[in-house]
Amino acid sequence: MRTVSCREARQGDAERIVDFQVAMAEETEGVRLEKQVCTRGVQAVLDDPRLGRYFVGELDGEVVASTLITYEWSDWRNGMVWWIQSVYVVPSARRQGVYAGVYGYIQGLAREDKSVRGIRLYVDRRNAAAQEVYERLGMDGEHYRVFEWMKDF
Repeated sequence: MRTVSCREARQGDAERIVDFQVAMAEETEGVRLEKQVCTRGVQAVLDDPRLGRYFVGELDGEVVASTLITYEWSDWRNGMVWWIQSVYVVPSARRQGVYAGVYGYIQGLAREDKSVRGIRLYVDRRNAAAQEVYERLGMDGEHYRVFEWMKDF
């Protein structure tokens, strides 16, 4: 059996995370990211944890997954909600518990941090496989829809 481990990302993981983000955008939404823009975005988070934190999943010591958390203040709960974003697992490592391990690691950190009130994520409606994973992990997607407005750049 292959060994899954999870940890917070380090500077040396930046290039791998960028590659994951470019692949994920193409695979899940048919969007081609500009690699230089994505590189600067990933590096900004690694340089400034106030923007978010990346976590990686490894199989037998090889980074095969990454996930980003960002923060939302909840006045209703007087605490922070962590948003999971940019989830990616390389195709050859899927269905081996890698993302479940990363999510469990993040959830454990959230449980320990008294300022964190919960975890949320959004998923493209067409991404049925991801939705099944999130439901298996006990996440509920029933009562909220996310709307957005994004500037073209």
